[in-house]
Order: sequence, then structure tokens, then C-alpha cells
Amino acid sequence: MDAVTEKTVGMTVKDLQAMVDRWIQTYGVRYFSEMTNLAVLMEEVGELARLMAREYGEQSFKGARPPSDLGDEIADVLFVLTCIANQTGVDLESAMIRNLKKKTDRDRDRHRDNPKLKV
Repeated sequence: MDAVTEKTVGMTVKDLQAMVDRWIQTYGVRYFSEMTNLAVLMEEVGELARLMAREYGEQSFKGARPPSDLGDEIADVLFVLTCIANQTGVDLESAMIRNLKKKTDRDRDRHRDNPKLKV
């Protein structure tokens, strides 16, 4: 199976990191520098923000509404984040587990007790 058509059902974060690395090695030649990838990430987040502002916010499309794929824009952001993790040696799965524990410890009751979030 190639880097594009391999199994995606039940993909773990580790699988995602490996799949992106295989894609880079097969089609991307090499990773862009970390700073270039940071700039690319900002571009991709901007594209996602533009679409979100028009689909879910008060902004409107100029002229006819172009076809849009929110999932594709989110995947672009995830791809570049995964590239940055891979090239800097970050295990995203472990980082997410640590991050969710940190958020749980810090915010266990914060949101539940926030009157602004009461329905």
C-alpha cells in the first residue's frame, strides 16, 4: 500500500505520524524547515479561519459561493502540525495524553462552574 491509499480505519495518532512521514519521504522529498512549516501552518490556519468566518460567522462570500470542504481545510492544518511534530521529535499521542491530563487537572470544575456556559 502506498502513502496515500493505506489503511485509515482505526488509525492511531502514531499511525498518522508514520503515514505523514512516509508521504514526505515518498512524495515530498524532505521536510521543509521548521520555520517554513510554521509559516505554512499559519497559511493553512488562515484558510480554515476564512472558511469558518464565512460558513459559521458573519462574513459573507464575495460573489458566488465557491465549493468548500471544511474537512479538507482541517486536514491541511493537521498535516502540517504532524510534519512539525515529526521533524522536531514530538510524539503527538503522548503529548495529547499529557495535555489532556493537564487540562483535566487545571479545569476539572472550571467550565462546569462557569455561569456563561449554562444553557
